[in-house]
Amino acid sequence: MPDLVALPSGLRAYLFDMDGVLTDTARLHAGAWKRMFDDALRVLADRDGVAFTPFDVDADYHRHVDGRPRYDGIRAFLASRGITLPDGPPPGDDDPGRHDPEDPSGWTVRSLGDLKNAHVQELLADGVVDVYPGSVAFVDAVRAAGARTAVVSSSANAEAILAAGGIRDRFDVVVDGRSLVPRGLRGKPAPDGYLAAAEDLGAGPDDAVVFEDAIAGVAAGRDGGFRVVVGVDRTGRADALRRAGAHVVVDDLSRLAPPTAGAPR
Repeated sequence: MPDLVALPSGLRAYLFDMDGVLTDTARLHAGAWKRMFDDALRVLADRDGVAFTPFDVDADYHRHVDGRPRYDGIRAFLASRGITLPDGPPPGDDDPGRHDPEDPSGWTVRSLGDLKNAHVQELLADGVVDVYPGSVAFVDAVRAAGARTAVVSSSANAEAILAAGGIRDRFDVVVDGRSLVPRGLRGKPAPDGYLAAAEDLGAGPDDAVVFEDAIAGVAAGRDGGFRVVVGVDRTGRADALRRAGAHVVVDDLSRLAPPTAGAPR
């Protein structure tokens, strides 16, 4: 068994992405994205008389969507296909408009995003959220050592997913897709969410560590100047995570040595 990887001492704040780091929901989200985009791309291909090219989870999801706020991911992917849609009403508007799946003339970034979220809600209703045991054990060790913890996720469903997984009480702060806009924070790959979470925990980038499985999230940790950025590679993308700025890459948080007791609070 390989030796455990030790992180620097004196870290005050441990900041975790959710999907793919704490919870095994990355596949759930990828499936919801693929269903939404494939349905839309098929209608557009029929309308324009061109070949249907489906959404590729291995390429398109990781390159354009993974780790980003929902509407930013939609814009990025559509731009990669040369497609532009109006934004539509802002989130929170009481009248988001009606999405007709067969009539793209009325589609907006907002309507596609809301459809994707509806698919996620259906999938969540079908089963229990799985968590990674190694991640839960590491978080418990971090908290036992006296450090504070936060979740920083682009998902608007983060609170519900953490609760469904039975781990919400392990985190002092959650900065998620619902809180970014009200706080004036940009989503990943901007570092705003991680910087805000560190500040909420009474820490700065110099004494905080970021845990991420997405390229956009690793870039956020890098650009935020965090002391350590840990890439979590569950899909064979270790080199890409390192190129994006990860200082350490592991395939599971069980590969990390737990901090020693007495971490500063």
